[in-house]
Order: sequence, then C-alpha cells, then structure tokens
Amino acid sequence: MKSLHIVAAGVGALFVAGSAFAQMSDKPLEENWAPTKWGAEDRAGSANHVHNSANIKRALSVVKQFKALTIGKFYHREAPAFGARGWQMTIPGTPTGGPFGKNALVYHDELVTTEIGQIQTQFDGPGHIGVRTSKGDFYYNGQDREKAYERGPGGRVMGMGVLGVEHTSDGFVCRSVVLDAVAYRKSQGKLPADAEMLPIPKAPGDIGIITADDIKGMIKAQKLGDIQSGDCVFLHTGMGNTWGNDRYKKLTSAQRAEARAAFAQGEPGFGISACHYMASKDIALTGGDTSANDAQPGGEEMGFAVPCHTEMQTRRGIWNIENIDTNTLIAAKVQEFAFVWAPLRIIGGTGSPGNPVALY
Repeated sequence: MKSLHIVAAGVGALFVAGSAFAQMSDKPLEENWAPTKWGAEDRAGSANHVHNSANIKRALSVVKQFKALTIGKFYHREAPAFGARGWQMTIPGTPTGGPFGKNALVYHDELVTTEIGQIQTQFDGPGHIGVRTSKGDFYYNGQDREKAYERGPGGRVMGMGVLGVEHTSDGFVCRSVVLDAVAYRKSQGKLPADAEMLPIPKAPGDIGIITADDIKGMIKAQKLGDIQSGDCVFLHTGMGNTWGNDRYKKLTSAQRAEARAAFAQGEPGFGISACHYMASKDIALTGGDTSANDAQPGGEEMGFAVPCHTEMQTRRGIWNIENIDTNTLIAAKVQEFAFVWAPLRIIGGTGSPGNPVALY
C-alpha cells in the first residue's frame, strides 16, 4: 500500500509521514470505498442511524437517573486550536445598538471570526477529510473534491456542496459509552496511580495507543454491554483535562498557553485496530477528549497520518466529534448514557461546533 497523505489536514498536532513531496494513496480506488453501505447517493453516512427507531429506543433505555450533562467545551481565543486556527470574538459597539423606544432598549451583538466547523468542540462532516489518489482527491462516497465544491463569482469556493455538513444535520441519538483509558491503564499497572492522563505516544506499543484489545478490555472492566450497531463510543484519555471545563476559566493566560503547547505535541487516542473494530460493530460516532481522537504522533503502524480519520470518515462515513469534555462524565461516574446532538445546518460547512447533551 502506498503512503498516505490526508488532504484536509484539519486535526490537532497532525503527524504527516514521509517526505515533503506530494504523496498519494490509491487504496480508496483499489478497495472500492464507494458506494458505501448507505447507497451511492448518500450524503449523511452514519447519521442515518438516527432514523432507526430501535437505536433511539436503546439509547433512551440507558437513562436511569433522568439527569443531564452538557459535554461541549468552552470556545475562547486562548483555548487550544490546531495550527493557525483560532477563535476571535469581539463586541461591535458598546453597546452595538440603541437606545430605542420609550424603554430606551440597548443591545449587544458579537462578531466571530473562526474556522467554525473545526474549532474547540468540533464535529467532522463529510467535507473535512479526504485522500489524495492518482485520480484526484477522494472524499466520502467517492465524491471528487473539485466537482463537489459550490463556487461563486470568479470560481471562488463558497462551500463543500454535496459534502456539506448540513447533510448530517438530522444528528445523533445513540446509546453511548465512555471508555476510561486512564483507569484501565492504572488497573494494568502501566500508569502511576496519581496520573491524570495517558502519555503522548511516540512509537508502536506505547500505552497512549488504544487498540481493539484495549476496547474489549475496557468494556469488560467497566461491565458495559457490548458495542452495537448505531452506538456512539467515546474515549477518555485525560489529555483534555489540561483545559477542561472545571478549570479553564480559572487558568491564567500563561497556564492556557501551556495547555496549547501540550495540545500541539500530540495526543493519546485510538489506534487503527480499535477503529477497525468499531467499524465492524457499525457504530454511529467516535468521540473523545482530544483534538483528533487518533493516537499521534505514534500509532500502531508508523507512517500514517491519523488513519482512523480516513478509515472511518472517508471510507465508511462514520463521523467523529472532538474535544469533548469527557472528564465531566468520569467525575459524575457516568459510563453509559444517551448522547443527543445535531450539527448546525451550515450549508457547505466542513463541520460544526456544538455542546452535546448526555442523558443518564
């Protein structure tokens, strides 16, 4: 198999393998990644699971205490972001408008400049990740990047067209599990008892890489039911604790800079065997507390750039939500819950921000 280059390099601390020269992989063509199980005209991928009433019934069946948590993270200019991405918000006018009427009403707006689908808590939609092949850039269900674009005056790209995130906006209602990799590694004697997070992996075999066997081990250790079709699977590595909701507002600017620096070095996460295993279970969504949910820069196989992204999203339309505040779930001792969330209907967007709800 040829070396791989991810086209939309929109994942935190991205590890790009090989030389600086252009790379290609014809794996999507050779292995017939299109059409997917959802049909040649499908644009929604795993979001189609929400149309199966049995999946919704199973999701709601795990709600026992009738409580809710939100698990999105703060959006802020000093929060970690990949590369040159950033969140810049200002209040135009102080106030923006008014006073109006006999009641002297005044109001504020905000002006936000950001990569709206790929910042802080973010959902990867169909237009985010592709593979460069000898016949062009291959995206979900065989869409060619150049042909997919929505173009405006002068040929300017105005959106992702048929790959826009709005095609997944029916959303997700799924039985979900959060796998506590920190507790699991401690139980194996591979992580100190006082450790808060897994280490960033550098090479195959490092404990920051979560394999298929690890997923099976955590399911057993946490006494959870097997992963089923339409489920959502979340991974707690502890890496997200560096800017978790329980501490972010208390951090100084210097401490937030330290969190960004750690974010840029890489992250623990799923290895490729874990993603193949979850794909075999026909899950609806992967999620976790890091910027990609792939282990990086070290993985089970070296030389690949966050391979779960291409194997799950581009190949199968199994989407991914990143920078989830899993620590909120762990602190509340919530291991199984109903995940409820839908992407914003951003026509032509590559992804979506959001603040998902966990019912338990």
